[in-house]
Amino acid sequence: MLLDGSFAVVLLHRDPSYMETAGGGRGLARQAGAVGADNREGQMTVRRIVPNLQVSDPLQAHRFYADLLGMEVVMDHGWIVTFAAVGRTAMPQVSFATEGGSGTPVPALSIEVDDVDETYRRAAAAGVEIVYDITDESWGVRRFFLRDPFGNIVNVLSHRPRT
Repeated sequence: MLLDGSFAVVLLHRDPSYMETAGGGRGLARQAGAVGADNREGQMTVRRIVPNLQVSDPLQAHRFYADLLGMEVVMDHGWIVTFAAVGRTAMPQVSFATEGGSGTPVPALSIEVDDVDETYRRAAAAGVEIVYDITDESWGVRRFFLRDPFGNIVNVLSHRPRT
């Protein structure tokens, strides 16, 4: 909740002082009174956030997340397999939502890709269940939801260029 009593959905940006709200407003997080806007010396720093999804068959996860989305296995202990976009770095993020936007259910994961239209074509060709069809959203993303082999809803998106 912001100081004026309103709520904002914050999308993280490479510049930790930058904030974008769901309504399209942009500005400095420090000006909006956001918690954690600056990382003072000596404070703990989050290095990454990893969602852990319970599955019955890690091989199915490989076929879906590696084969369809092009992610690579970076850790495999048999009971847990971790996939990543190797060579990419991103700011650790975690979102908390009451809905998925545009009246959709909250997805378990959001995966940003460089070409959402190609990913959509590949998912459809593979017979993957599309839960929410590809759409240009008012907040600047093009996205669709699909269901992974374990029943999780996954938001696949690309940010549209700003005009």
